[in-house]
Amino acid sequence: MFSKETYIRRRQELKRLVGEGLILLFGNNESPANYPANGYSPMRQDSTFLYYFGQHRDGLVGIIDVDNDTEMLIGDDIDIEDIVWMGFVPSVADLAAEVGVPRTAPLSELKAQLSTLNSQLSTLKPQTSNLKPKVHFLPPYRHDTMIQIMDLLGIHPSQQKERASLPLIKAVVKMRSTKEPQEIEAIERACDVGYAMHTTAQLLIKPGVTERFVGGQVDGIARSLAQGVSFATIFSQHGEIMHGNPSDSLLEAGRLALCDAGCELDDYCSDNTRTMPVNGKFTQRQLEIYSIVEACHDYVLEVAKPGVKYQDVHFAVCRLMTDRLKELGLMKGDTDEAVRAGAHAMFLPHGLGHMMGMDVHDMEGLGQIYVGFDDETRPNLEQFGTNCLRMGRRLQEGFVVTDEPGIYFIPHLIDLWRSEGHCKEFLNFDLLDTYKDFGGIRIEDDLLITKDGCRFLGSKRIPYHPQELEDFMAQQP
Repeated sequence: MFSKETYIRRRQELKRLVGEGLILLFGNNESPANYPANGYSPMRQDSTFLYYFGQHRDGLVGIIDVDNDTEMLIGDDIDIEDIVWMGFVPSVADLAAEVGVPRTAPLSELKAQLSTLNSQLSTLKPQTSNLKPKVHFLPPYRHDTMIQIMDLLGIHPSQQKERASLPLIKAVVKMRSTKEPQEIEAIERACDVGYAMHTTAQLLIKPGVTERFVGGQVDGIARSLAQGVSFATIFSQHGEIMHGNPSDSLLEAGRLALCDAGCELDDYCSDNTRTMPVNGKFTQRQLEIYSIVEACHDYVLEVAKPGVKYQDVHFAVCRLMTDRLKELGLMKGDTDEAVRAGAHAMFLPHGLGHMMGMDVHDMEGLGQIYVGFDDETRPNLEQFGTNCLRMGRRLQEGFVVTDEPGIYFIPHLIDLWRSEGHCKEFLNFDLLDTYKDFGGIRIEDDLLITKDGCRFLGSKRIPYHPQELEDFMAQQP
């Protein structure tokens, strides 16, 4: 938790940006995993609620009355039965005082409080005004929150996403996109735990070890040094599968293992990816592809800066990748035409990166069209690969985005495009067929946009340059 003044300032700025009405921010509730008393642990608070109210306890709702410049924290104090099992928890009034909120009420009064505030707001509006009292809420992603909204506002869950407040969405995106110095410090700390996670994996990888074992050790570091993982750890010899979960498969010499993992610490995330040779040494063919991904990853440091669209950085990387793949004979033809046609998506079917912060895909639940795009920069939802670009808008100082180029050889995609003749003028399908057993490579770090350029976050860089990586892995006990 940051200082009381941080949350007071944030709520004041939110009022200014939204302009009028009542803002409802729902905290999360405990969620059962497989039976009522066995909840997912630890409970994860809603990020936007945390951003403005700072408290991690379940069952809380924040109300911000923009017109009357007042705020209220709604929630029930826990009883002795809960204290016996879970320990003492401060009262809702104490929690509110910690973040500068003057008023509280029990959850049973939420509907009545909302009705009273809404009535007061009605009297403030001129009779001739066409404006109606407005309750602002964000798109819900949990069904219990959807039920609360239906009970409070009479809006069916099927209509809540479209009825969510656009002024509130845009205000939250504007504020959370630009990270404060204290937020950057928190992400740096998370990245340092990420270093420990990934270097642990690099020292464990060897033939005969299971994917599940390495993935479990990575998760254990996150649970030991931080709040836990920021997303389900990806660890697999099938790097061509974007979200390959660890399996019981044994690691095999001659193959590559991809580890995409991060932690959450002090409510902020890290997200890194490394790809390693299982036996500690790259083959020549692996090194040829790896060096292209390495070059694309490092090229972002040269071109990403305030005022540049991340969409343009993405396509600059795609052109570099295409040029290098042409040198290997995997691609052919004019580079610009190949990228315009989307031929590069055979190898890179996702975007260069995404916003990151309190969520590993920061604010994605608010709508990617508002987070990664804006009125100037619009997504291309038609072209394969480009439609997965999560971040395209102009960069600003204080943005944190991921830099994660990759090259993947997906057998079913190769077969499909070959059968359709898709982009055949830019792809060498005969050579592609010989790479069907290759897997995939991705290198990812977290990028802070600075005043004049950008830099990677974290005090230590997880080894990724080929010789550096091989030398580090050679330290295995």
